[in-house]
Amino acid sequence: MNWRSVIGAAAALLVVLAALVGPILITHDPYAFVGRPFQAPGNGHLLGTDILGRDVLSGLLVGGREFLVEGIVATLLGVGAGLLVGVALALSPRRVGALLLSVNDTLIMLPQIVIALLVLTRLGATPLTLVLVVGLSHVPQSARVLRTATARVIEQDYFHVARSLGVSRFRLVTGEITPNIAGHLLVEFGIRLAMSVVVLASLSYLGFGSTGVNWGRMIHDNQGGLTIQPWAVLAPVIAIGVFLIGMNLLRDGLSRSYTREPS
Repeated sequence: MNWRSVIGAAAALLVVLAALVGPILITHDPYAFVGRPFQAPGNGHLLGTDILGRDVLSGLLVGGREFLVEGIVATLLGVGAGLLVGVALALSPRRVGALLLSVNDTLIMLPQIVIALLVLTRLGATPLTLVLVVGLSHVPQSARVLRTATARVIEQDYFHVARSLGVSRFRLVTGEITPNIAGHLLVEFGIRLAMSVVVLASLSYLGFGSTGVNWGRMIHDNQGGLTIQPWAVLAPVIAIGVFLIGMNLLRDGLSRSYTREPS
């Protein structure tokens, strides 16, 4: 494991741990009015207060759990479905596969955030719809990448031998294809997880996220006081930024590890 992977994993894990154990560490109710609006750090409030006089640090520690859980679940959904679609495209007859790939590539061209906004406007921004919309938006991109990786595997001799021995398609997928594209799968998961966080933060900033305290809503609600009490905005921005940088470094490290030429 190279230094990019180590630093990236440490940064991402730090944010995840803070989000998971944060609600246990808070000293103030994140929904309670504990001071005047946009109060500077001090007097028991390490990061000051927000636009409503709530403790920023408590909001930061509470606002990450649901946010990151939604991102992880949406990514698992999107990459998992993308794996199924990608493998199916690679195993389909040439003409059928080419036609389905064209349809998939057309879906890739659709603007992700616009489609998400249209669906959420119609169905409402519940945690379930957020996860489904963000997760399904990843499927075409993941399917394209994993279809290419699968196509390389099915050209190998070991795959042809397994098929000639009468191995079932299910066993071919689980025993021959998936283990040999595991590196691509991990890299793709890292990319899509970062994208999930960006999309969820953007949707929350636009008012389509959870109605509770979360990082995207904190940025939206407190942007007007950026010059007065910047930590109400900078704290969630830094948390999201550290997580994204960490995931990108981890993804880059994994990519280099799996694509390094043998010596």
